[in-house]
Amino acid sequence: MSNFIDFNSAKKLHEMQQGQNRITQLFNIQYPVIQGGMIWHSGWRLASAVSNCGGLGLIGAGSMYPDVLRENIRKCKQATDKPFGVNVPMLYPNIDEVLQIILEEGIKIVFTSAGNPKTYTETLQKEGLKVAHVVSSTKFAIKCEEAGVDAIVAEGFEAGGHNGRDETTTFCLIPNVKKHISKPLIAAGGIALGSQMKAAMILGADAVQIGSRFAATAEASAHDNWKRKITELQEGDTHLTLKELAPVRMVKNKFFNELEDIYIAGRNKDLLIASLGRARAKKGMFEGDMEEGELEIGQVSALIDEVLPVDKVFNNLLEEFRNTGNPVL
Repeated sequence: MSNFIDFNSAKKLHEMQQGQNRITQLFNIQYPVIQGGMIWHSGWRLASAVSNCGGLGLIGAGSMYPDVLRENIRKCKQATDKPFGVNVPMLYPNIDEVLQIILEEGIKIVFTSAGNPKTYTETLQKEGLKVAHVVSSTKFAIKCEEAGVDAIVAEGFEAGGHNGRDETTTFCLIPNVKKHISKPLIAAGGIALGSQMKAAMILGADAVQIGSRFAATAEASAHDNWKRKITELQEGDTHLTLKELAPVRMVKNKFFNELEDIYIAGRNKDLLIASLGRARAKKGMFEGDMEEGELEIGQVSALIDEVLPVDKVFNNLLEEFRNTGNPVL
């Protein structure tokens, strides 16, 4: 038997400590850790807390009216002097107004998702912004590279919320995407521990995007009922559903069971849309209704057993990353 020296992991750690990582350089941050721009969670308090810890905080525009987004951006500026960005789902009905606010407020980093990266990337880059785009497959990662984005987020189907139709896991997705692109690569989906962060970087990622772990923090804007619920979830308590519309990973509750009844009755698309149209996500994650609301969270929630402040989450993440040993073969 011989000791196996993980040179790639050691190199990644050295780069992270020395500030030489491609993502830390791109976004001018200390650590290659991005907080996911989650709807109903990612307000200015969460984004600024993550940025103050040396990562990249993202305000989640997907659950904000334009004037609310502007208010969050301005409050985030007051709470941190570090870089932060905005996550913009391209299906947002007021997207032109949202992007105008982003430009007016001087935001320099935008993460786009749920759409064609060619639509806005060049326009935003001409205004001096860095653009990352979220994908769930190698095919769309290649399209991102062709569109000229600055970085690519490859998200496995372990992730909470809206998801890819192919159900490709992060461990399979990252090395395949890495093989086909040259742009900086951010791994997302199923990452909450420092050991998982190291594994993603060994597979080829330059950084990680973390959602679920930051959802269960004191600074997240979600309801306390929901944060406590996250800490109680076990393996198998989330499920990917709504493939007829847009796949979503959510917690199995009364609302989820109603969706299942619609499937049993014949997968009526109109009924599914009607059921979702009652502000279910807001009712659940923001207002705290654990039965009637839509509860979006990733599989990694089974590893989250307490609500913590962001700085504690960050300290744990970095300590676990550094202390995860090399394997012996």
